[in-house]
Amino acid sequence: MTSIPLFRRVRLALALVGTATAPCAFALDYDPAATYTAECVVTYKQDVFRARWWAGPGDSPAAVDSVANPWDTPWERAAAGTPVGCPDTGGGGGEPPGTPGDVLLSTLLADEARLTSDPLMAAVRQSIRTLDNASVEAVAPGRPRNPSNVKRVEAIVDNARFEYLFPLRAPEYTYRGLLQAVAKFPAVCGDYTDGRDAEAICRKTLATMFAHFAQETGAHEAWRPEEEYRQALAYVREMGWNEGDRNGYNGECGSAGWISETWPCGTYPDGSYKSYFGRGAKQLSYNYNYGPFSEAMYGDVGVLLEAPERVADTWLNLASATFFFSYPQPPKPSMLHVIDGTWVPNAADLAAGLVPGFGVTTQIINGGVECGGSAEHAQSANRIAYYRAFAATLGVPVPADEVLGCKGMKQFAEGGAGALPIYWENNWTATPGCKLVGYQTAFSGLKTGDYVQCVRKSFPDVEIIDDVNP
Repeated sequence: MTSIPLFRRVRLALALVGTATAPCAFALDYDPAATYTAECVVTYKQDVFRARWWAGPGDSPAAVDSVANPWDTPWERAAAGTPVGCPDTGGGGGEPPGTPGDVLLSTLLADEARLTSDPLMAAVRQSIRTLDNASVEAVAPGRPRNPSNVKRVEAIVDNARFEYLFPLRAPEYTYRGLLQAVAKFPAVCGDYTDGRDAEAICRKTLATMFAHFAQETGAHEAWRPEEEYRQALAYVREMGWNEGDRNGYNGECGSAGWISETWPCGTYPDGSYKSYFGRGAKQLSYNYNYGPFSEAMYGDVGVLLEAPERVADTWLNLASATFFFSYPQPPKPSMLHVIDGTWVPNAADLAAGLVPGFGVTTQIINGGVECGGSAEHAQSANRIAYYRAFAATLGVPVPADEVLGCKGMKQFAEGGAGALPIYWENNWTATPGCKLVGYQTAFSGLKTGDYVQCVRKSFPDVEIIDDVNP
């Protein structure tokens, strides 16, 4: 069993943010011996660069032109003329360019609509839509008023088949919980109006998810009479961890910066932080994954940050899997879009060996560990075996030419078809506004209202006039 953070790029940034920093340098030119905090702006070889997060000695802006991914360096190019210096240190600038003024809310909303008009963005919004929790709580096996996607799952996997497929499951995983997890995301096993076969897509969806469950939470005990693919969901909490245990995946909680501010960790009465070790069918880990999941479930990041045990003890233990299945992780597409054909690999993807099939879903889940080698990784081989078994059980054809593994497969990159920028960042121009970027920030392009929040934070001296709701 592995514990996989969903949004890996946050983890890379956080490792930098959470380190103690020295005073920020104010020299016009970059000093390789100096430390720079987030938002510091320097010149380097006649270009202007901004630190997106903490940059230590030797983290040169020169790396911007050589790294494989933009999140591999704390620096990005800034617009020519951006004031040089660091914020909140008494000199040298650091404020966004421009002068204080007013901007109409209607203008910002129009900008947001224009910047998010990409058809792929619309498809992602459609695939991550959620059902209200009152309706989800009403879902039960055999209920006539169950949503259509739930009825489709019931027709493929009824309670008896669920019992057969998961005989070693932890008691917290229930058949009703599976149906509720599907109900929460109507696009999972949902309907299509363009001729795609919804039932075939649903069968492949379930076989894919169940195969990954078997790897992530399976008992993996060959001596048992139950085949290994039927040993899935044996663990609801990461092995070695129990509720109330301290210091579980929470070392970043006390760090300064936007990540801990955006997803503030819950605390015990003594002030120590709650633990965010792996829970549920996808072993959800870290505050920066519990927070977004909580917001998707409740519209509030704090619910599961304060009560992470819910991800183990309620239907959320399976909803965390449908959440992961539905959400993209740019430059990766979502697993849903891989399976239903929304993701169509472009030339860059094809050159990297990224093609539709079960193998690319392993790349999405744990490609950094299991994919890219000359031989199939043992964990990837397990997933293939489990997928074949579930596919046979659920009536999913496996074409002879389907790529089931990920050996030799390179990771998704910025030039791929799934590299949809979905986060808002300061546009670094004199006009109050934000731009879409591919690295994670505090503001999501998939969340209505975050564009305005990004502008408000990036341009604190600009007053936003509400002419929409006077």
